[in-house]
Amino acid sequence: MENKYTYKDAFEELQEIVSAIETGDIPVDELTVKITRASSLLEICKAKLTDSEAEVEKLLQKLEKENPSDPAADTEA
Repeated sequence: MENKYTYKDAFEELQEIVSAIETGDIPVDELTVKITRASSLLEICKAKLTDSEAEVEKLLQKLEKENPSDPAADTEA
């Protein structure tokens, strides 16, 4: 997998490929290559999203440990 890509770069290239396929701008001879590339770009995007989700989860767990909820505060209003 190509880790040099940012999510934005991979997603933009993927959008270009999809658009070209939808409009018929890709010759049939290149279609397989473009679909293979699109698959790789999808994997890059998925990996970036998974990594981001894991980082957010870690941060949320850290915040919860630093500031545990006070059950009594939840019932007071």
